[in-house]
Amino acid sequence: MPISFTCPHCGKQTSVADQYAGQSGPCRFCGEIITIPATEVPPTLSAAPQPPVKGSGTGATIGVVAVVCVVVLLVCGGVLVALLLPAVQSAGEGARRAHCTNNLKQIGLALQNYHDTHKTFPPAYIPDKDGKPMHSWRVLILPYLEQQSLYERYNFDEPWDSPGNLAVTNTVIPVYSCPSCPPSGDSMGSTETNYMVITGPGTVFDGAKAARLADIKDGTSNTILVVEVVGTGVNWAEPVDLDVGNMQFPNVTGGSTGPDSHHPGGLNAVLCDGSVRFLSEAMDRQVLDALITKGGGEPIGDY
Repeated sequence: MPISFTCPHCGKQTSVADQYAGQSGPCRFCGEIITIPATEVPPTLSAAPQPPVKGSGTGATIGVVAVVCVVVLLVCGGVLVALLLPAVQSAGEGARRAHCTNNLKQIGLALQNYHDTHKTFPPAYIPDKDGKPMHSWRVLILPYLEQQSLYERYNFDEPWDSPGNLAVTNTVIPVYSCPSCPPSGDSMGSTETNYMVITGPGTVFDGAKAARLADIKDGTSNTILVVEVVGTGVNWAEPVDLDVGNMQFPNVTGGSTGPDSHHPGGLNAVLCDGSVRFLSEAMDRQVLDALITKGGGEPIGDY
């Protein structure tokens, strides 16, 4: 008979077949390891012999036993799946987070290689003659992401979304998409970016100004280059990023209001030294602000 018990970690109640008494496995709700409590087997009760039922016999008995075995197997299989599913889901998210970390490492390396070539990081955007953002930094680093041919097809004399540039900007660039983000419905992937820089006075990306490594007085290991974002609807070529003056953290509204991710507990960010750090959603905003500025001189400490 099923054993009913309560998980000591999350308090959720469930039941499993008694054959799992004394065994351990992950809770179906919280994923923590639990041990199924043992049960006492009730003593066998004596009963008066019953007259045989007409039509009963060995064949009928085997049929009943077979049905019972099938039912038990189905129930036990469902319980095992329920117990193991959270662990499988957790392992899948771990792989996606590692993939996202690798994306940011590639982007960070591309930005450093751009600096080696041009002696500055790219500006957040290249403006048109009226000062309006026209081209994104994500376009400028394409040659350093093994996208030289795509970069050569991009026309810098036209806006990023001009008819002449659509063939380029509608191309999916996998390194600009976090695998933990829900699919966009396009089987070929999404052109929406999940990585942005933080712009504004005091940051590495102050509008159309290009910063040098020498300008990062706080140290390259204490200054953010790129952060994760979700639900922005921003094409990777679109010159849109996070404005430090309007940025929310933690991002409670979604969209492009602040750093955010679909990873439980926080988000990835790449620093100016090329390392990737996981920023907790419980991080103090003052610590984040200190990481954003390139020369503020604020103490940072552990985070």
